Amino acid sequence: MALMQFLNHTRTIPISNPYGFSRFFSKSSPFIVKVGIPEFLNGVGHGVETHVAKLESEIGDFQKLLVTRTLKLKKIGIPCKHRKLILKYAHKYRLGLWRPRAEPVKV
Repeated sequence: MALMQFLNHTRTIPISNPYGFSRFFSKSSPFIVKVGIPEFLNGVGHGVETHVAKLESEIGDFQKLLVTRTLKLKKIGIPCKHRKLILKYAHKYRLGLWRPRAEPVKV
């Protein structure tokens, strides 16, 4: 009984951060202020940026691209691998987990 009370008291350690660790960042990553379709596709990379003209003519707006479905992209003529990348990064962008970088990545 005394052991159970001891274990219950040791588990209730107040932590200011609910995740149990603090976040240390020396500097923030540079973000593009205005994101459009070309900046978004260049940020995704992997050859997806070749479809900028198609998407701008068919969809037109970046906000519409974020809610576009697979069949619409398929009708435009975008290959499966690129569709998957566009939809994956659009979902991450909507959740706020990813943004295209301001500086192009040196390869």
